[in-house]
Amino acid sequence: GMQSSRLCGSRKILVYPLDGSHWLNMNGVIEELHAKGHKVTVARPSDSWYIPEKSPHYNSVTLDGQDGFKDHYESFVFQQVEMRLQGRGLSLLPRIWNNIQIRFSLITQFSLFYEQHCKTVVQMFENETQMQSFHNAKYDVVLTDPTIGGGALLARHLNVPLIYNARWTFLGEAHDLIAPSPLSYTPHLTAQLTDKMTFPQRILNVVSYIVSGLTRLYISERHYKPIVRRYFGPDVDYTTFFVDADMWLLRNDFVFEFPRPTMPNIVYMGGFQCKPPKQLPVDLEEFVQSSGDHGVVMMTLGTLIAKLPQDVTEEIAAAFAQLPQKVIWRYVGQKPANLGNNTLLVDWLPQNDLLAHPKTRVFVCHGGNNGIQEAIYYGIPIVGLPLFLDQHDNLNRIRGRGAAVNVDIATVDRHIFEEALVTVLHNSSYRENMQRLSRLQRDQPITPMEQAVFWIEYVIRHKGAEHLKAQSNKMSSVVYHSIDVIVALLTVILLLVFTCLFVLRLMCRICFHEKKKKRE
Repeated sequence: GMQSSRLCGSRKILVYPLDGSHWLNMNGVIEELHAKGHKVTVARPSDSWYIPEKSPHYNSVTLDGQDGFKDHYESFVFQQVEMRLQGRGLSLLPRIWNNIQIRFSLITQFSLFYEQHCKTVVQMFENETQMQSFHNAKYDVVLTDPTIGGGALLARHLNVPLIYNARWTFLGEAHDLIAPSPLSYTPHLTAQLTDKMTFPQRILNVVSYIVSGLTRLYISERHYKPIVRRYFGPDVDYTTFFVDADMWLLRNDFVFEFPRPTMPNIVYMGGFQCKPPKQLPVDLEEFVQSSGDHGVVMMTLGTLIAKLPQDVTEEIAAAFAQLPQKVIWRYVGQKPANLGNNTLLVDWLPQNDLLAHPKTRVFVCHGGNNGIQEAIYYGIPIVGLPLFLDQHDNLNRIRGRGAAVNVDIATVDRHIFEEALVTVLHNSSYRENMQRLSRLQRDQPITPMEQAVFWIEYVIRHKGAEHLKAQSNKMSSVVYHSIDVIVALLTVILLLVFTCLFVLRLMCRICFHEKKKKRE
């Protein structure tokens, strides 16, 4: 019956994760798979930052070579923030130039990171005993993060179904890569637009799309193409190689996304990492309760940014000091001079549990995917301080839904920051809008995590999901857009037109000739 086809038993799952905040996402899924009785193995570089070697939920395989993720990331963050701050008070042209420099620094940093990652992948492929033990393990599925390409390469080499835990891939955003994405109403993520665009905005959207495509191609051609050629032969198109996953688990949903075309093998699991809240530690709970009716503001800039430049920090501290609310601020570094006595600095905070607390009023964040999904889940409005990558776009979407006020790190001072906080605290529409999003996100037949686990087991049970994979994944862009067909049809039409013209000309000449003869 129905139930027996659902039984999966204990299966072997190989996970090839990306470090940092993406690992926190992946680890949530791993814990759930482990709870379901599956045997999970995690392949990690020897210098992992967030991914521990020992865990009760998985066994690990440590790869040769180092990814250098921590160093790459920290220098990258520092550089991006520094360059943003250099944009302070610039007029239009210098500011555009500043943005171009930020973009180039981004490309350079990514290129360096992928170069390093690809070295690790090659070392893995060259280590025959390691590859043999991967083969011998007979995994049922590979689960990976497509921001890096190692997992897809390994899955294809082992001839095992492939599942992506994704929003970003190194070739672009997941939808843009595999689903039709009409630029008239699907805003490209670097353009920071909504699905209602004016003509100039549509121009910006198309240009952003082209520029992003070229930069990604430039990075991936250099680093991934040689590997695909080396291990899978010259006739394999490396771009179609990486989009050929059985299932895409998207850390996202249409509460957050604008409506747009999708694909049968995309599964939406926005907010899947939100767990039932735990009690706060006693001292933190006391601090929160001491806020009375004013409630609490919490601020954190994610797992990866513990501190901002000192002058920005001082301005933020000064703004917080003006509020009647209590403030919990995840901050590492030199204590700000003008810290108010309503503000508690902590080097770590239980984000999920604090967002779930009835006294929490506003969430100040940088706009990473995790924080935004949790804020939606608990209905807490946002003051956004985007720094780089997709954060501007994420916060722009929440602002578009009327649930966030965003400030620019290049121009923020105590007055701007305080004004943003006061707006969100006192204008109830922000909270109401976010709570509406929360109701929408929670109104589902099964939880996003159950959804994710179901589809992982589905791929295992059916040894892939070939029937859900569109042919478009295997096509070059010339074939996909029917450019070859259009050229062929135009050629036929042109030939017909030329033939007709030729015949007409011939007939005219004959007629003319006849007339001339008669006259003579």
